[in-house]
Amino acid sequence: MRTDTGQVFKLEDYRPSDYLIPRTELSFRLSPDATEVKAVLTIERRDGVATTAPLVLDGDGLLLKKLEIDGTPLAQSTYTVTPDRLEIVHPPEAKRFTLTIETEVAPVHNEALMGLYLSNGVYCTQCEAEGFRRITYFLDRPDILSVYTVRIEAPKAEAPLLLSNGNPLERGEMAGGWHYTVWHDPFPKPSYLFALVAGSLGILSDRFVTRSGREVELGIYVEHGKEKLADYAMDALKRSMKWDEDVFGCEYDLDVFNIVAVSDFNMGAMENKGLNIFNDKYVLADRETATDADFANIEAIIAHEYFHNWTGNRITCRDWFQLCLKEGLTVFRDHEFSADQRSRPVKRIAEVRTLRAHQFPEDQGPLAHPVRPRRYREINNFYTATVYEKGSEVVRMIRTVLGPEAFRAGMDLYLKRHDGEAATIEDFLKAFEDASGRDLSQFALWYHQAGTPNLTVSSAYNAAAREFTIEIEQSVPPTPSESRKRLMHIPLAFGLVGADGRDMAYESVEGAMVDDGVIHVRKRRHSIRFSGIAERPALSLNRGFSAPITLSVEQKTEDRIFLSGHDSDPVARWQAFNTLLTEALIAASRQIRGGKRPVFSDRLSALAGQIACDDALEQAYRALALALPGEADIAREIGNDIDPDAIFAAREALAKRIAEENGPSLRDLYERLRDNGEFSPDAAGAGRRALRNALLDYLALLTDGASLAADHFRLAANMTDCAAALTVLAHRHSGTPQATGALAAFEARYANDPLVMDKWFLVQASVPGAQTVETVRGLTEHRGFSMSNPNRVRALVGTFANANQTGFHRADGEGYRFFGEMVLEAERRNPQLAARLATAMRSWRSLETGRRDKARATLLAISGTEGLSTDLRDIVERMLA
Repeated sequence: MRTDTGQVFKLEDYRPSDYLIPRTELSFRLSPDATEVKAVLTIERRDGVATTAPLVLDGDGLLLKKLEIDGTPLAQSTYTVTPDRLEIVHPPEAKRFTLTIETEVAPVHNEALMGLYLSNGVYCTQCEAEGFRRITYFLDRPDILSVYTVRIEAPKAEAPLLLSNGNPLERGEMAGGWHYTVWHDPFPKPSYLFALVAGSLGILSDRFVTRSGREVELGIYVEHGKEKLADYAMDALKRSMKWDEDVFGCEYDLDVFNIVAVSDFNMGAMENKGLNIFNDKYVLADRETATDADFANIEAIIAHEYFHNWTGNRITCRDWFQLCLKEGLTVFRDHEFSADQRSRPVKRIAEVRTLRAHQFPEDQGPLAHPVRPRRYREINNFYTATVYEKGSEVVRMIRTVLGPEAFRAGMDLYLKRHDGEAATIEDFLKAFEDASGRDLSQFALWYHQAGTPNLTVSSAYNAAAREFTIEIEQSVPPTPSESRKRLMHIPLAFGLVGADGRDMAYESVEGAMVDDGVIHVRKRRHSIRFSGIAERPALSLNRGFSAPITLSVEQKTEDRIFLSGHDSDPVARWQAFNTLLTEALIAASRQIRGGKRPVFSDRLSALAGQIACDDALEQAYRALALALPGEADIAREIGNDIDPDAIFAAREALAKRIAEENGPSLRDLYERLRDNGEFSPDAAGAGRRALRNALLDYLALLTDGASLAADHFRLAANMTDCAAALTVLAHRHSGTPQATGALAAFEARYANDPLVMDKWFLVQASVPGAQTVETVRGLTEHRGFSMSNPNRVRALVGTFANANQTGFHRADGEGYRFFGEMVLEAERRNPQLAARLATAMRSWRSLETGRRDKARATLLAISGTEGLSTDLRDIVERMLA
């Protein structure tokens, strides 16, 4: 584990390396305790670099066994070596030479899950961002592109499967029961895309014929006996390959494409060229073990990693500051894929909810950073919602600004111009400028400037002049290291909705560029006047969530209610109702803090009932609309002096009010949506289950709620319904015989399935209330829990910290103290995991004074621990700054 070096890397300091490595030949002789790694590197000095320039290679905890140049061993006086660095002081004067490095690593002891490690007896690698340097000394940076040939040797009985990147070249038997394979990847790639897998696994095989007629062998490797659980993943892969050809013109380029599912993985998956390695939770699924959300995640993540073949692999990023160039762009692509496969409006609303839940708090707290950071201390800490989700939103805005045809032309130009290169954000934007003839210099601030812009909006109607005026003022709040902000180019999609629910036409517009239903906000203030408006319209803003912004709109409640029922844009329609709910919950939480009983409008609960029973709306849409804003969402809108208990009480009161006012109609709809015995994870089936389970959550608050939820659990014919009922029982009726019985039955049935048991841990970790701290602490001793497995830790500890506002923020600080212990326990094994857990405390300054002081004490205790990794210290110190 690398402890804190204090080094800060800055975008402005980037310079090309003195040397290149055009060819890399690797040989592995696998052993749990002592894997021998031989790297034969073709080293090439860049043009113009002095022959006296030293060659400095990166390492991380390495043991050097041998070092040669052009076949001649190096004298120890000619180089310096530590576990983290190899410097050859006087390389050969020749422009090109061969460097041979032999190292030894111990995969079985690698609990950090970076580099080469063992997962349930299977050797696998994770090299992004800087894991390759844990395998051999190398120029471990994204702009060093090399052609790899890899030989893997292992005992055949232990590892009959030997995989690496590219295409298989040869395989054979060796003495002593060993065997080998050789793989070659003809496409130059950075070291972070290197992959190796070796072990005994089952395979699900298939094939795909590309649009040019090439046949590609497909393989998904899983634990023996779980091959059928990969059927949906294989189907998603084939659909992804076809979609990328049709929509972006991107054809797969190797003879094989392999996916391997492993149980110990720090992230969701990794896009290594031709050999994607996945967390098994994003591969394995059937109706008995996976929820509809699991199926949707598998579909999206399979697609995401495959789409990286072009946006990430064929074109990679020049340096880690450009991380959004591959991640944000590829998230946009997988979002578009899922929207085409399912319901576009429902998918878009889900994306907005995710962005607000994860990225907006990041932008508004101490961990705020631009989509393209300007500096970092530990790159692992910048795999964030800002890079991924906001990065995707920026790409979406480019399409909104340019239009779909110009956007596709820009993408085509980018892919053609930079294929085989390590590119930058400037390269990406230049392709769109050249393809469209548009200037994107102001728009580029979305990449360079942190923070969530806010638009303050008011409107007025002049009946005599038949004019409607919109006043817009733009602001961007200060963020760490950025107190003064520049004005953004914000594409604001809008509609002027008439009394009949249809968008009103206008004769002319002044005050801003308005194009195809989009106001291009570029200045501090705009006064936009629409003429020829026959009646006062209801103003619909940020349709389709055209920009990742917040809105402060002076708007009548009557207009919001009207838009909730009539806006033709589904996202804006959902937003109108969600805003009504949010405002009601904020007011109720303040009433509760003031010792008063919360008061809700009858119209609000009636509107909820109308939306629930409106068969003209998609069932999945109705389920999303009925989901009350989360406690963290409400806290974010309140801003400061947060009392999580008051917010929770407000949500419970409103949910009960909606249930009581609409009980008969909700119950009737619930019964009509009863499962007919068939199951499909498609949009229609998932939408029906989502709505029925949303109704169950409300109905569980009524007199017979516990019995209803217990029956739902008992009769569930799929994991979606089973998990939903278990959650309702545990959350709404904690401690009752129905809840304890369901938890016990679930555990007994799935005790030997770790991925399903994660749901069991998650449900209990998210039970509201002060008592959950003790429950979660006790569950860390459960035989199914392991601090060495990131999935288990995220399911229990991560859920408690991120999804249990009342338990985590317990007034006496016990939730923080327990969490601090768990973060430090994870730190000893896996610094990346510990750092990502710690971000749950990013909003601690917004709490009321008592909780704020206790949260700070926990952060100070973590910070004061000796020997912290760079990963964790970086996060904690930024939160304390």
